[in-house]
Amino acid sequence: MPDRRAFLQSAAKTAALAATTTHLRPLIAQATAPRSANDQINLALIGAGIQGQHDTSFAVQVPGVKLVAAADCYDGRLTHMKEVYGQDLFTTRDYKEILARKDVDAVLIATPDHWHKTAALDSMHAGKDVYLEKPMIHIYPDGPEIINAQKETNRVLQVGSQRVSSIIYSKAKELLASGAIGKLNMVTARWDRNSSMGAWNYTVPLDASPTTCDWPRFEGSAPHIPWNPERFFQWRKWHDYGSGVAGDLFVHLFSGTHFITGSHGPTRAMATGAIRFWKDGRDADDVLLALFDYPEGFNLSLHVNFVDGGEESEGFLFTGSEGLMEIDGGRGTVTVTRTPLATEPGYTISTFADAMQKDILKQYREKYPRQHPSGPPPEEVQTFTAPPGYSDSYDHFHNFFNSVCSRQPVVEDATFGFRASGAALLANRSVEKDAIIHWDPEAMKIV
Repeated sequence: MPDRRAFLQSAAKTAALAATTTHLRPLIAQATAPRSANDQINLALIGAGIQGQHDTSFAVQVPGVKLVAAADCYDGRLTHMKEVYGQDLFTTRDYKEILARKDVDAVLIATPDHWHKTAALDSMHAGKDVYLEKPMIHIYPDGPEIINAQKETNRVLQVGSQRVSSIIYSKAKELLASGAIGKLNMVTARWDRNSSMGAWNYTVPLDASPTTCDWPRFEGSAPHIPWNPERFFQWRKWHDYGSGVAGDLFVHLFSGTHFITGSHGPTRAMATGAIRFWKDGRDADDVLLALFDYPEGFNLSLHVNFVDGGEESEGFLFTGSEGLMEIDGGRGTVTVTRTPLATEPGYTISTFADAMQKDILKQYREKYPRQHPSGPPPEEVQTFTAPPGYSDSYDHFHNFFNSVCSRQPVVEDATFGFRASGAALLANRSVEKDAIIHWDPEAMKIV
């Protein structure tokens, strides 16, 4: 999702935005042919909550894609899906009824985190291609199971961290590789929020009850407790169903870092956090800070603050030996500011006699002549901005459906997804154990 404010927009507003950006979108139909007999890709949604419906509004904008079914444990969401997509839309509480349908080509899984692995495995074994929302895993054993199932079934599986398809992040990757900021030594990233909704206090509908909500199905593998409407509709606040701010937001920051740098992940993690403000029964921290060591020779610093007194903020700062590169998620920009290392003697000789200063500067400049003795100096600040109305969510779905048609590799496969979510959950493990956690990014396991 582009940001929390956009995430909470209505489907109608999202569709209106999409209409303004059609000229930016490559047509999937020009490159490949859909697989269904009716010359389209038939998509089903598993988990029709806020993220699921938001994702679907972008997925159906891709030419040749049609939503034919939806599953959710709350009847009101299924009713709304029919209101938006038509009364002929097949809806059910049991997603296995969707997997049994021969007309479904692909599924979009946007369930609570604790259902990701099971829904993905069931879908792939049923012959469906899978778009799996982040974080790919809820617990570490989920990762190898999903990776192995994808290989065994030969289905297409793409993880839903759309920054991997962003033109802004692609530009940042290009700039870093070109040496625009010299040698990378530090990455600082943040995603802060300043609203109750952003803190996962999502609205509980007035008709919420064990009659309108399938609580046993929702619980799945989670520990059984009596019916609880807050846990059902605000599940991200509890680790039984979600992965805290690390799984919700750190994973976006890891996906962006790994995509831009080409790294497979950190080797060491240390984190701290607490419930600082939203003391409403949750067990997921509302403030989390973490540091990570990378084998490529840079450090990553992340923080999420759900008690941010300013505006919602998402972004990166890449620090190199010759400059800075900043990504502003809200504005859709990447800016490079070149600040080469100061190597001339400068103020360090200012206390010497004037003649000595002149001699030192003369010798220095003979040994290190200026690279730009004439002509204009290189541009010190460069900013690249996404076109108005640009959506990386659309591009990510376009890339997914292109792979569904072509059977070519996706832009974010299960291994990439596991490395991003596995690294993110190191922060949770560090807080839980009050310890430094070591990680093998190649083998994708805690060591």
